[in-house]
Amino acid sequence: MTIVKSVCVYCGSSSGSNGSFMGAGYELGQALAAAGLRLVYGGGTKGIMGAVAAGCLENGGSVTGIIPRFLMNREATAQELQSLDDLIVTEDMHQRKHLMFDRSDAFVALPGGIGTLEEIVEIMTWAQLGRHRKPIVFANIDGFWDPMLQLIDHMKAEGFVHSQHRLKPLIVDRVADVVPAIRETAARLADGEAVDRSVIDRL
Repeated sequence: MTIVKSVCVYCGSSSGSNGSFMGAGYELGQALAAAGLRLVYGGGTKGIMGAVAAGCLENGGSVTGIIPRFLMNREATAQELQSLDDLIVTEDMHQRKHLMFDRSDAFVALPGGIGTLEEIVEIMTWAQLGRHRKPIVFANIDGFWDPMLQLIDHMKAEGFVHSQHRLKPLIVDRVADVVPAIRETAARLADGEAVDRSVIDRL
């Protein structure tokens, strides 16, 4: 069985217009702490990013923040970042993304903007190309990711998504299902079994 020790969370550095997004972020941080999983994230202390980190830290969890130097005063201050038990400052976004990948055993996309979309799509691209088999989860809070999932289905139908057996992100609607979905998927991948998007229905 693949052992998952750390989970990368991609999410918005602002709170968004739906009040449930911030609560979902904090709840996910709580869940990671309760499961003994290290949070790896973009290092911001504002918005949903800040909520995830706070949920983890305030419940005894461990957090690795990875932030480019040029974003330190936009998404967090040096003083705020002192609350993290592991902080890595990079010189650019590319280094940040590679370190987040290297230090994570699974990936979760909470609601966010263009940056969040770009990050999770890159992880999916690497999976399709066979560069990793780490679990990928869309936390589809209040249907936020529905348009994205419809687009992926459309691209599949039009013949532009290849190696579909490698690209099977899990879709969960509740934060409480994120950690069980990751562990279920990791176990099945380790056993060489195919994992489909309905795995969460069997939890």
